Amino acid sequence: MPSRTDYPVDHDEGAPATMMALTFVHLLALVATLVVILAITAWSARSATSAEAFSLCGRSSGAVLVAGTIAGTCVGGASTIGTAQLAFSVGISAWWFSLGLGLGLVVMAAFYASPLRRAGLETVPEYLGLHYGRFAGPLTSIISSLGILFSEVASALSGVALVTMICGLAPWQAAVAIVLLVIPCVFFGGLKGAGISGLLKMAILWLTMVGAGIIAYVALAGLPNFDAAFPAFPWFSLVGTGGSDLVGNVASLMIGMLCTQTYIQAVYSATNARAAVIGALVAAAVSVPVGLPSIAVGMFMHATHPDIHPIMAMPLFLSLYVPAWFGGIALAGILFSIVGSIAGLALGVGTMMSRDIGRGVLHVANGSHLLLINRVTVLVVTCLALVIALINADTFVLDWNYMSMTFRAAGVFIPLTLAIFWPRRLSGGWAVLSMAVSTASALIGHFAFRLPINPLFIGLSVSLLTVCAGLLASGVPGGRATQETRLT
Repeated sequence: MPSRTDYPVDHDEGAPATMMALTFVHLLALVATLVVILAITAWSARSATSAEAFSLCGRSSGAVLVAGTIAGTCVGGASTIGTAQLAFSVGISAWWFSLGLGLGLVVMAAFYASPLRRAGLETVPEYLGLHYGRFAGPLTSIISSLGILFSEVASALSGVALVTMICGLAPWQAAVAIVLLVIPCVFFGGLKGAGISGLLKMAILWLTMVGAGIIAYVALAGLPNFDAAFPAFPWFSLVGTGGSDLVGNVASLMIGMLCTQTYIQAVYSATNARAAVIGALVAAAVSVPVGLPSIAVGMFMHATHPDIHPIMAMPLFLSLYVPAWFGGIALAGILFSIVGSIAGLALGVGTMMSRDIGRGVLHVANGSHLLLINRVTVLVVTCLALVIALINADTFVLDWNYMSMTFRAAGVFIPLTLAIFWPRRLSGGWAVLSMAVSTASALIGHFAFRLPINPLFIGLSVSLLTVCAGLLASGVPGGRATQETRLT
């Protein structure tokens, strides 16, 4: 195995190396894999010529395509590069990101997927607008888009670092390359393109990550100083990052999954409620195990290359410790998983902007114009996320994901859950007030006052108090919100 002097490390600044030493075989396998995936994705999604076909596949997605869309978006740079990055520092507790995603998807399948699919709508804001009035939809679009943007930043951080190391590009050049890869994944094919690319990348990730994980586990077991290098705490404790942070992070993942437009959009695209439920369960089953190989890789790289920047752990392992052809395919799979996550999340924002702002607020009725708004939004949001990632290059990938889920859920979760399971009890005015003040409280508490409390709990507490006040004001139990608060 290579020694620690066999790879480039910036010891002065701790930044990722500018380029890995990839062989011709690495590059050939990587490029060939990317070309095949992009060609299949573009060909399969060539029929998305209408707004509904672009955003919902014409509501013809079977369980497999629903699963591919969900898993292809939530399993990306955070589940691979980001998990290895955190495992490099704390060990097995990095698995909670994948576990939280899986738990959230199980809850979605059990309770949320069927009623949402039966509603026959297109977006989360549209659903809330139906129950709480015309102001609820645009507000939800803004809140959800802000949260999704943070998650896109997480994927962008992984993508920029990976492309920089593979190609030796400057970070801004790597960002441009990612935009060029996002375009064929979703810009032309919409949700079907995101779903097909999700299936392809999950197949590649499963095969390559399992292989890499086995190699890393065997190498870890052969370390002569294993016990000294990895004491039981924190390396083999699921609470190695701290109990309070753990509860907040897992809660934000589970609740955030239930409020995210991209995942619910996949549910809306299903042929029926049964396909939506099965798709969510399959996505959970394939998402949870992906974190384990990444943990093994991160811990092995900590033991053998402790001076590297943590975000380099996975890419360097694939370039140094696996066969070149296998490493090239794996790097392509990770890169495309990152691109797929960015594309899928941006599509969620694009759908909300076209449906809830374009059609709902600006009263754009022309289908081609709505399609244009969707596509332009995808491009703008992708570029914005990459700019933020470039400015925050030294931050942890998973921190952005946890923050993203927090701000998606803080203001939306309770009104959404109430609308699904106990509809027409809360008036539109109180629902809108709850979403606004709870989201603002979470943002202000986290960014302005730097409170030591997880912003999710701040937002949910304020939301619950406001909702309870609204229910009491409406005379609940027994009372119902007036018909005027709902869209007809």
